[in-house]
Amino acid sequence: MAEPICRGADLVDGGLGVRFDVELGGATRPAFVVRHDGKVYAYENACAHVPVQLDYRDGEFFDLSRRYLVCATHGAYYAPETGLCLGGPCPGRRLAAIDVVEHDGAVWLQDPKTNFKPLN
Repeated sequence: MAEPICRGADLVDGGLGVRFDVELGGATRPAFVVRHDGKVYAYENACAHVPVQLDYRDGEFFDLSRRYLVCATHGAYYAPETGLCLGGPCPGRRLAAIDVVEHDGAVWLQDPKTNFKPLN
């Protein structure tokens, strides 16, 4: 039986995200899930400019305004709803989205065949 990525209550709007590893295209990659405007969004944890992880401290993906996802290394900032880079060194590029769904009080991968590993 599949396990959830996290409890829905673990994600506060504009707060800390939850990191996990996901298998994409046969490779294990770092990923994260956050809540923004009441909805959950997940992305591969790699800046669209140079593929370094966005958070410099585990789970800190939002900027100080709590409106944008930000790369701590490059300062690129992204729309949480789409992953589109709105400014910094890679405008117009996108974070790689991972389909998730929230139900039964938890956040799940949309495709139950996709493998993930919690980092906790």
